[in-house]
Amino acid sequence: MFKRFAALTAATALLAAVWAQAQESGEERYEPVYTGAESDVIKVDVARVPLLFTVTDRKNRFITDLGREDFEVYDDGWQQEIREFDRESDLPLRIGVILDTSNSIRARFKFEQEAAIEFLQGVLAEEHDRAFLVSFDTRAELIVDYTSDIEELADGVRRLRAGGGTALYDAIYYACRDKLPEDQPKEQFRRALVVIGDGEDNRSTVTREDALEMAHKAESVVYTISTNRSGAAQGGDKTLRRFARETGGVAFHPFQARDLQQSFANIANELRHQYFILYSPSQFVNDGAFHTVEVRTRHRNATVRVRSGYYAPEPDAVN
Repeated sequence: MFKRFAALTAATALLAAVWAQAQESGEERYEPVYTGAESDVIKVDVARVPLLFTVTDRKNRFITDLGREDFEVYDDGWQQEIREFDRESDLPLRIGVILDTSNSIRARFKFEQEAAIEFLQGVLAEEHDRAFLVSFDTRAELIVDYTSDIEELADGVRRLRAGGGTALYDAIYYACRDKLPEDQPKEQFRRALVVIGDGEDNRSTVTREDALEMAHKAESVVYTISTNRSGAAQGGDKTLRRFARETGGVAFHPFQARDLQQSFANIANELRHQYFILYSPSQFVNDGAFHTVEVRTRHRNATVRVRSGYYAPEPDAVN
């Protein structure tokens, strides 16, 4: 178990080391806007790739009784040997809630606040889960740091006011770079982001691809909740769907906060009932590139939801 946990959290440990060094040099610990400069790039050794994933049937019900022999793993199209396999359940959660407080969602802001509070009350188990709250308008801001106190998080949501530009990508980048790797309990846990907003962006200092790359490096599943209630497809909705799809999450498009109850229950069940696979890429190269991952199952009529890949380090990042 220790070896598997160490592999699963290797990237997290290196991220934490980066910020420990920054603190020693007197730099600010939390800076929510980034330039995307080379110094911001985090490189990790991924010679052992951990994967957490979910399997569902045609009716979107979870399938939780499959074994190692039911799966195949492909890295850039090459089939890999599964070195470790397990069925995980009831692990502690580390969740970041990212809330859009920009002017573009002013008319839907009350709905957004209700949705955030509903999620926290329905998903967070105070005895072993922890969450943090980040809002964004012109820039991202940490509102409530890691806590297991649901009422403290709810109060933070209620204090928010809408107005200003929209820096969605900065908020996701910040949460994945600074916050998700920060809290490292001794036991294994799940990392996830829940993004509530309209998916629009007009003020970020990083690009959508930068934010998505950082989500991959943080090994975070991203769940998105659209505040668009027009019933028509919006550009922001496409962005939200992409973040969810690429990281193995789900995009939701509710019309009212009360419609989210079952969706939130599904998120909680999914995070606590996943499969774990560890493999070492047979064609691994330290090239700094994105490498695709695919998990296939021999189980008929089943769908696997898993992150789409990982970033290898540059050659000079490995000693």
